[in-house]
Amino acid sequence: MEIKNEIVEIVNKLPEEVLEELLQYLRQVEKTTAGKMKLSLNFNKILKEDRELLEKLAK
Repeated sequence: MEIKNEIVEIVNKLPEEVLEELLQYLRQVEKTTAGKMKLSLNFNKILKEDRELLEKLAK
C-alpha cells in the first residue's frame, strides 16, 4: 500500500496537462497482460541503461 500512496502523492503534484497522458498510459497498462507488462518494463530498463550506446549506434 505504501507504493500506491507514493504514486498518489506524485500524481497530486503533476500539472493538469500531464494527467490526461498519464491516464491514457495507465489505461493501456491496465489492459496489458502481466507477461507483456513485465516484458515492457524490462525493455524500458534496458533502454534506460543502454541509452548512451543506442545514441552512438543511431549516429
